[in-house]
Amino acid sequence: MQEVSIGALTNPCLGQEAQSSAHNYRSLPVVIKRAESVFMWDVEGNRYFDFLSGYSSVNQGHCHPKIVSRCIQQVRELTLTSRAFHHHLLGPYAAYITSLFGYDKVLPMNTGVEAVETAIKLCRKWAYEKKSIPVNKAKIIVCEGNFHGRTTGVISFSTDEEATRNFGPFLPGFIPIPYNDGEALEKALADPLVAGFLFEPIQGEAGVVVPTEGYLSKAAKLCRDKQVLLLADEIQTGLGRTGKRLACDHEHVRPDILILGKALSGGLLPISAVLADNEIMLTLKPGQHGSTYGGNPLACAVAMTALEVVEEEQLAANANDRGIQLREGINKINSAYIKLVRGKGLLNAIVIEHPDAEAAWNLCMEMKNKGLLAKPTQGDKIRLAPPLVISATHMEEAIAIIGDSLSVLNYG
Repeated sequence: MQEVSIGALTNPCLGQEAQSSAHNYRSLPVVIKRAESVFMWDVEGNRYFDFLSGYSSVNQGHCHPKIVSRCIQQVRELTLTSRAFHHHLLGPYAAYITSLFGYDKVLPMNTGVEAVETAIKLCRKWAYEKKSIPVNKAKIIVCEGNFHGRTTGVISFSTDEEATRNFGPFLPGFIPIPYNDGEALEKALADPLVAGFLFEPIQGEAGVVVPTEGYLSKAAKLCRDKQVLLLADEIQTGLGRTGKRLACDHEHVRPDILILGKALSGGLLPISAVLADNEIMLTLKPGQHGSTYGGNPLACAVAMTALEVVEEEQLAANANDRGIQLREGINKINSAYIKLVRGKGLLNAIVIEHPDAEAAWNLCMEMKNKGLLAKPTQGDKIRLAPPLVISATHMEEAIAIIGDSLSVLNYG
């Protein structure tokens, strides 16, 4: 077995992973053993700030005691019935989440990409049965630079060559337009076969691309005028991450179909949800869509508790304040290697300017060595998204680590 050295420790885990697991991730060479709140510890006992949050899955902090306690309680009572039967938690969960977000109905699923696929199916069903678009002719407008998951259906409208190379043939029915371009959207909406507009309020995987203020509200109006559904993928941006309950709330936009996931479980298990009003949701009839695990008792108990934590601990407000602190702190570093700092709340990115294409990766490695974990995206961008429970004191410590680590780029 190949052994891989991590610091002073020669750890067999990475060798086992390299030998027996698919090679579909380029991970930082650190083996995490436990986590709590904003911190993770590796197998050697080294502590790190987590500035990725499981791609915004642990907004509530790692292993939040209230969520863990509720999970353990439910595990001992009932975990799965399938939807062949009713259980005592789906009703309360559905009532809670629909009331919180202001929709008639919820369709519970598991992973984020399942929820995206569900939203696409819902949009098409509505288009044929309510808008009277000819069957199999409906189109959905999407944005260039999008990331909505990895299924063959979803990558059919990805503009990332790495996501699509040698995975075709692809699903038709999508119109890609530039992100943050109201004129392009208006032009695409002239097609009478358009049923929906699927978008991320902030493009996370693309490098935390924040649209111009007013773009979302303009998009909503354009879609309403053309009787086109607004499908908001808030899987990464929702549940307090950007300083509001939803990123769409910054512009008072109410999507026709709302897609949630990630932090809906506080990082304990895969839980996602699609919310819509009756006119849309009730186009689905029994037997036309579902999931063995979707809406299971454990998921319902955990999701309700995870949502309660976001609300009770006012995590959106803290995300807003700590996000301002983070962006201002990084700008004060005044590094020649940081071209741009952007984001909202605690979904942020720095754009690295350096002749070495591996500079962002090298900076992440140095931050790891100093006690902070983050990951590059799109080559030259580093996403900075700690759990929303981070304190002002801890944020200052993290900013200092970022500043100290930048010296590693003094080469070339």
